[in-house]
Amino acid sequence: MKKMFFAFGLTALTAAAQAATATAVFAGGCFWCTESDFEKLPGVIAAESGYTGGKVVNPSYESVSAGATGHTEAVRVTYDPDNVTYTQLVEYFWRTIDPTEKDRQFCDVGNQYRSGIYWGSEAERIVAEASKVALLKSGQFKDIYTEVKRADPFYLAEDYHQDYYKKNPVRYKYYRLSCGRDAQLKRIWQAAAK
Repeated sequence: MKKMFFAFGLTALTAAAQAATATAVFAGGCFWCTESDFEKLPGVIAAESGYTGGKVVNPSYESVSAGATGHTEAVRVTYDPDNVTYTQLVEYFWRTIDPTEKDRQFCDVGNQYRSGIYWGSEAERIVAEASKVALLKSGQFKDIYTEVKRADPFYLAEDYHQDYYKKNPVRYKYYRLSCGRDAQLKRIWQAAAK
């Protein structure tokens, strides 16, 4: 009898822990980099690489990277709303991308690397759209090409893409450096602050 109660107790605790989390979907070019950036933010529990915004069910990396499916590389962020809000995630996201680039981010070119905020509720839509409008009104950027749209189905990328920056740190660091991501982010956001 005790074992049954204990097992039920664990199930109830697991369900409560899951209920205390939320998810959000963002696209910022290379999903390895976007995943790595979000996993550094306190309150984020995990970020998973995947694909969203396309017309094919269960797309593969090969088909998405060829630009044949309409998907963009994206991440699904699982977070604790008691430690980081959706608004904070959106504000953080802007600082990890170049919003002035259309259908590209840094060295990755094509519609599959477009940036986006994909909202899942009316409250998220209001936050995301207001954030984009405020950034435009600030005068920091003439144009912002980051899309703000209702979330489409999110498909997990293949296992070898998950936590790529942890599994392959040398290759990841080389890619990020050679792509010029951090240098460009520093340039555009320092210039925007002036």
